Amino acid sequence: MEDLEIIGLYFQRDEKAIAETAAKYGAFCHSIALNILSIQEDAEECVNETYLHTWNAIPPQKPDKLGAWLGRVARNLAYDLWKKNHRQKRYAGLEDILSELEDCIPSPVTVEREIEEQELTEVINTWLAALTKKDRILFVRRYWNGESVNALAKKEGISPAAMAKRMYRLRRELKSTFEKEGYSL
Repeated sequence: MEDLEIIGLYFQRDEKAIAETAAKYGAFCHSIALNILSIQEDAEECVNETYLHTWNAIPPQKPDKLGAWLGRVARNLAYDLWKKNHRQKRYAGLEDILSELEDCIPSPVTVEREIEEQELTEVINTWLAALTKKDRILFVRRYWNGESVNALAKKEGISPAAMAKRMYRLRRELKSTFEKEGYSL
């Protein structure tokens, strides 16, 4: 079923919308949640929360790209659950991803935080646009979708060590870009 048809079902308040969403995007949302949370049951709970959030948000919202919108919802809910349970040291997935990025992302603690966040977003978007399509997709799959280096390496048919080097090179390039733009790290 096409995205517009699924959104139409939400607008009609037809419960079939949830089943169609699950059929088309369930595995995608589950993989994002599992990559962040590392615990199967918590990932399943997060996906169910994604469906509930979607049911409550559509209408009035009408996402242009349903898959990307659902991915963002699943990611945000998984991150919120991770933060809630982080004190218990239950999750390794997101902690590893964030630790990899911490030395190339400037600290957000400044007086002009909101303006700087918009500027940072623009710098990142420009940097991503300058990458090859493959590198851009790999970077987003790793640092937005939370896929493991091993999973990316397997899908690309290269060794995990080679993929780790590639991710390191991309992070180093991003750090260099920030430094060129005048952001202190």
